[in-house]
Amino acid sequence: MQPELKIEITAKPKSDEEKYIRQQINQFNQHCAGEENYQHLAVFLRDCDRLVGGLVGYTYWQWLYVDVFWIQESYRKGGYGSAMLAAAEAEAIQRGCHSVYLGTYSFQAPEFYQKLGYAVFGELPNFPEGQSLFFLTKTL
Repeated sequence: MQPELKIEITAKPKSDEEKYIRQQINQFNQHCAGEENYQHLAVFLRDCDRLVGGLVGYTYWQWLYVDVFWIQESYRKGGYGSAMLAAAEAEAIQRGCHSVYLGTYSFQAPEFYQKLGYAVFGELPNFPEGQSLFFLTKTL
């Protein structure tokens, strides 16, 4: 006889339970796809000691994923974004990556990435309402 299972929903999971779930899926993934060689990657833009921009992501399975990329508005359009992204891509190549992917909203910077050689491979329309979330990739 099967035990009765219970489905639980929470907005505040216990950190050890979330960590356990992540460990389990990582073990499964590595069993199926091999060692992921996961490493964080961060590129920061500073004005003296003040942080005015940053790119945060990680590399795994020979891919760079850009999770967050932000530059303070007064520093935009000065070439810093292109330089920061190029630095992240160069580091990814050093780590053995062959490609990069990311997501950006229509109100953020899809055109910026496309000018740098990124291609849209997916779109979620009306996310949020009246906007789109684009997924882009580039071969390094």
